[in-house]
Amino acid sequence: MKWGSPSGCGGLSDRRRAASPPQAKCLPHKARLAMVFCLAIIPAVADPRIVYSKFFKGSNPEFVSITVEKDGHVVYRRAEDDANGREFNLNPQDVREMFDLADKLGDFSRPLESGLKVANMGKKTFRYEDGATVREVSFNYSVDEAAKQLVDWFERITATEEVYLGLDSAIHFDKLGVDQAFLQVRMLWDARRLAAPEQFLPLLERIAKNESFMHMDRDRAASLADEIHAGHPATEAKSSK
Repeated sequence: MKWGSPSGCGGLSDRRRAASPPQAKCLPHKARLAMVFCLAIIPAVADPRIVYSKFFKGSNPEFVSITVEKDGHVVYRRAEDDANGREFNLNPQDVREMFDLADKLGDFSRPLESGLKVANMGKKTFRYEDGATVREVSFNYSVDEAAKQLVDWFERITATEEVYLGLDSAIHFDKLGVDQAFLQVRMLWDARRLAAPEQFLPLLERIAKNESFMHMDRDRAASLADEIHAGHPATEAKSSK
């Protein structure tokens, strides 16, 4: 491979000079190394994120935490010390809707508790992080419509991840329980409450292609996978005709 004849600043080849920052072209070697080191230790700027948590003693699970990044990456945890949460991606439209709701709430810069005498519905916390900016608000019940809609989004994600974990567990440890676990997924899908449904495709395809599962379960899994690929439940397709 030819690198070109040495010329100019310290004998750098044409390709190396093109890859070097303009300001560093004619710096001494030690100075260039110092510049590279300084650039390497500058921390990357993180995208904004919304973190939701809920603690409700006696519920299953009692604690959940959901982190939604601006790029759509989501982490679902069932315990505060859970280092291996479920990770998946929401589509851009859903992410935009959630961040728009957070914006309507001032990125959680104001109180949301209603002050009404209502039953304990679990301590819910919204947290907004954007670099050095961090805002957080906790409440039991809010009458703010944007807050209620955002809570509903996180309840939807919670329900989705719980049925995902249930189906995954049945596939690995209880093949006879796959039927019941699958029905929970189907109910959410038919109600349009399944968040990021594409995350279920590997599980469904595993059931559909594995003859160790009951024939009925395999057919149902293949059918639901087809509907997810199509983007809507089969019942909607029939009603639109």
